[in-house]
Amino acid sequence: MAFELAPLPYAHNALEPYIDKATMEIHHGKHHAAYTNNLNNAIKGTEWESKTIEEILANVGKISTAVRNNAGGYYNHNLFWSIMKPNGGGAPQGELAKAIDTTFGSFEKFKEEFSTAAATRFGSGWAWLCVTANHSLCVCSSANQDNPLMDVSECKGTPILGIDVWEHAYYLHYQNRRPDYITAFWNVINWEEVSRRFTATKK
Repeated sequence: MAFELAPLPYAHNALEPYIDKATMEIHHGKHHAAYTNNLNNAIKGTEWESKTIEEILANVGKISTAVRNNAGGYYNHNLFWSIMKPNGGGAPQGELAKAIDTTFGSFEKFKEEFSTAAATRFGSGWAWLCVTANHSLCVCSSANQDNPLMDVSECKGTPILGIDVWEHAYYLHYQNRRPDYITAFWNVINWEEVSRRFTATKK
């Protein structure tokens, strides 16, 4: 198997009350597991079996829809679990905080733009905070399991923060109240990990 489903970095109930245990069990154990298995099946016996996930994402437009959907699902969820933590939230510090202030005017204005991108993404998809090729920050959203690393993405950059706005990410607890889920998300963000990813883009 080229790719493996990593365990969650915390217990299934660790993000409560913001994200419930049942949602985490299904989201990770069913949805993310399916993307992982389907990606491995889609690349089995091909040249892509030996490539990194980033190399695959950079070329999905030349491969297949199955690889596009499942490679995106695999990568996006790995990022998603890592940028959340119990007792998270607050605000970023250091260089990331400065970059957010420079780009968006303030942390509160960034929160507003990111939340709007997540709330207005029609249907299923993601909202992202990305570092662009010229090392600036931008907020964008993508449909389905697309992400800014893909050659087919209209939004280009390295994602350092993302929120899953597929209904399976929130429907058990929030039903159709996506804005409530987005508001809750700010309480579980692991800003240390987001900052680490931001710093890594400069290397």
